[in-house]
Amino acid sequence: MRVVTLSEPDDFDGWRDAARGLIAEDVAPDDVVWQVGDEPVDLFATVAEPAPAPAPGAFSVPRAFLDLARSAILGSDPERFALLYTLLFRLRREPKLIEDRADPLVRRLDRIAKDVRRDIHKMRAFLRFREVEDGGGEEGGTRFVAWFEPDHHIVRANAAFFVNRFASMRWSILTPEVSIHWDGKALSEGPGASKADAPDGDPTEEVWKTYYASIFNPARVKISAMLKEMPKKYWKNMPETALVPGLLAAAQARESGMIAKARDTVGGNSLIAWEALRDEAAGCTRCPLYKPATRTVFGEGPVDAPLMFVGEQPGDQEDLAGRPFVGPAGQMFDKAMAEAGVNRSRAYVTNAVKHFKFEQRGKRRIHAKPGAGEIDACRWWIEQEQMLIKPKVTVALGATAARSLFGKVMTIGRERGRALQLPDGGEAWITVHPSYLLRLPDPAQAAEEYARFVEDLRVVGGRIG
Repeated sequence: MRVVTLSEPDDFDGWRDAARGLIAEDVAPDDVVWQVGDEPVDLFATVAEPAPAPAPGAFSVPRAFLDLARSAILGSDPERFALLYTLLFRLRREPKLIEDRADPLVRRLDRIAKDVRRDIHKMRAFLRFREVEDGGGEEGGTRFVAWFEPDHHIVRANAAFFVNRFASMRWSILTPEVSIHWDGKALSEGPGASKADAPDGDPTEEVWKTYYASIFNPARVKISAMLKEMPKKYWKNMPETALVPGLLAAAQARESGMIAKARDTVGGNSLIAWEALRDEAAGCTRCPLYKPATRTVFGEGPVDAPLMFVGEQPGDQEDLAGRPFVGPAGQMFDKAMAEAGVNRSRAYVTNAVKHFKFEQRGKRRIHAKPGAGEIDACRWWIEQEQMLIKPKVTVALGATAARSLFGKVMTIGRERGRALQLPDGGEAWITVHPSYLLRLPDPAQAAEEYARFVEDLRVVGGRIG
């Protein structure tokens, strides 16, 4: 029996190095006990011994597994290390296992990773800094302190986001497990804290409350979505939530019908979370496509859109403009939407892959089809967009989009024209990508396929009313 001790509960590098060595020696998952720091060891385990060093020529693993592991390691499930090692062990014999979303092990790890990603974004959306006077250290002066209680081990993984977002501030984020501090130049780490260590309020908070109250209008805020996106466990850390009950009651008394009408408007806190997601995607390096591309092209549209369209990837014009569906295919899409009677302003449009993949031919950049690894690397963003937008209907435009949404190859000819269920339970439809229509050489066939595409849009438009 091997006992592997990791330094921290989020020690991905330590787990990876140990797993490489164990795989090199063909150590079965049942023969390994994983623990963190001074956690008690399994009574049936032998004395701990160091994990073997990685052997030369170790087998490679799919990028999708590494992405899954980096997220799942941050989870709070005590079995996560063993589950990941089991999956790694099986991948040697079943190379395509990572693509099998029906496999119980893959499904469980996917669920852990998804919970972690949700926790990361809740921290970014719901954490609030409060100003305090800090006389210590060489700098002294003002410091901003925030308290947060994550469900998973996400604090270190989230540190870079806050450094980039608040680079000019001196701040501390206190959590029960670990605290992180930024002095404007370097990031440091400290022990966990308690809620009593964090300040209760500051003058800036009153300014924020005044502003929030002034903009609160049920005609502009999708209240039910806002409250759903903002679980009550975070309310005590956010000054504006103290105003919500009174503001909501007054608003409902004034305009009892506004909540129903708010379906067509922007959700308050959903927008904050979406902006944080978009800003993070701007620095995405999850696959090599970011290197030659001009920029990340993120989704666009109302954050409470009932209809979500997922295309393949940005084209040349989208890459330059930084917006989806603005090139020839986007113009074809807009034209078809209008003919189908679907309100384009109520739709959220995005792409399965967020960077432009191309081949350089002289001065021209020729579109190249994204590979499976690139689609899988970008699925994380699509999942987050779906979680925030919560569309009633999602439409996959083309095979790449369908693969991204369903996690497997989908045949357009077989699945087109009927409602399908997404892995998360949502309703989805599959049709062709508008660029397909532009590539048809025969005018008669092009006209026929365009009419069929318009009919597909008319059907999905009817699904949202």
